[in-house]
Amino acid sequence: MNVRVLRIELRRSVAPWAGVVVLTSALAFLYLVDAEWWRGTTAWTAQWTPLAMWTRSLLFYLWPLAVGLGALQGLRDHRSKMSELLTSTPRPAWHRAATLAGTTAITLASAFALLVLVGGVQVLADTEYTHLGWLPVSLVGALFLVAGAVLGMGAGRALPSALTPPALAMSAFVFTALMHMSLGRTETTTATGITRTEPNRVSLLSPAVQEVRDVLVTLSASVHVGQTIWLLGMATTGFALLVAATWRARLFALTPVLAGAVIALLVLPSDPRRMYVVDEAAAELVCDGPVCVTKTHQARLADLAGPGREALRLLHGALGGQAPVSVRENTAVLPDGAMPQWSRKTVLFDFDDGVIAAAKGEELTRALIAKGMVPGCTPVGWSGFGGDEFAQTVAAGWVLGDLRPLPGTQSAGVRREVDAATRPVWKELKALERAGQLSRINAMRAAALSCEGDPFDVLSGGASR
Repeated sequence: MNVRVLRIELRRSVAPWAGVVVLTSALAFLYLVDAEWWRGTTAWTAQWTPLAMWTRSLLFYLWPLAVGLGALQGLRDHRSKMSELLTSTPRPAWHRAATLAGTTAITLASAFALLVLVGGVQVLADTEYTHLGWLPVSLVGALFLVAGAVLGMGAGRALPSALTPPALAMSAFVFTALMHMSLGRTETTTATGITRTEPNRVSLLSPAVQEVRDVLVTLSASVHVGQTIWLLGMATTGFALLVAATWRARLFALTPVLAGAVIALLVLPSDPRRMYVVDEAAAELVCDGPVCVTKTHQARLADLAGPGREALRLLHGALGGQAPVSVRENTAVLPDGAMPQWSRKTVLFDFDDGVIAAAKGEELTRALIAKGMVPGCTPVGWSGFGGDEFAQTVAAGWVLGDLRPLPGTQSAGVRREVDAATRPVWKELKALERAGQLSRINAMRAAALSCEGDPFDVLSGGASR
């Protein structure tokens, strides 16, 4: 397809509008909705992998749009009543189909590339860690749009009705919703009795990815391969339907998409831990003495090193040989509902933790001490406020010698709640002899690190406050 043909096809088709709709609706969704893609280390403009994952998550509704717009494009010859005239020309049917499909493919791929480019320019300004591990995620996302549009064109050509585009778009949307909510999820129960759902291999036939909760998480290579096989089958079926002239040929054209689905399911991993995996290169540690962060956040090491070393010094002065000896960004990625796992010798922290994220300078030292004393036992993916935060406040105050609210508790109402809960326990703890104080602190740390029991209850001598 030369440039002249491309220009003509762009003028007489809905392909340019398809690209405009995809790009503008995606940007409007990202910029007008205040949601998780603007927060913390997983913001869509913070790092390359979250950029790729968040833009892929938009395919939840962009892919059905592409399918519906493709079907509208496939109806063009039928609407213009030129089908018989075109079949009588010597130009091969596959040549006309390639021109039609190629134009739409170019515009949709370009629109998705521009979307990624808008975020990529901002990522370049925000991070020092540049890599290409995110690129397959985005390339497969663009292929989803192209394959969906080509399939829609073929279906529109095979079923020339005004109802075909909206019916296909709605069917595609229902498919993505079911993959995200029920058919694509498997329910399991943890050892602690917490029920959670995890994605299964069928969910990977959907264009969307699950919500981005960790900057280190990406899709595995086997997922990229399986999805590519599925999409090539989908695109082949769409192209075959564009060319097919008889019902027998149209039925035969369904073979590639069915075969692609079967082969893809054989290639796609069945274990959720092999679907969403840790990017080992991004998780590699960069250290300044005993203080370490991942390569992804290496730009933050300079601000963290001083407070981290000071926190370790103060903890050693308070706990002696029981104190942690290093500070390290937590690279463990656990499934939703799982209990976190902590180390006695290492202060593990997360930049998205509310206490750490709100702290700077001396306040960061207090925050790291609090995390070293009481890491927190809220199940992964859950949120709450209570015993762990109260215990952190008292424990950090015990190490530093003064009871003050932790960073992140700026609300007057929250400060009053924390003070009312912790002040009596603080006074009782300080009234004990040094040996008694240390005994309670060690018992509290044992409960906090094992996530067995309530650290604040232990700290208060077993009496709930």
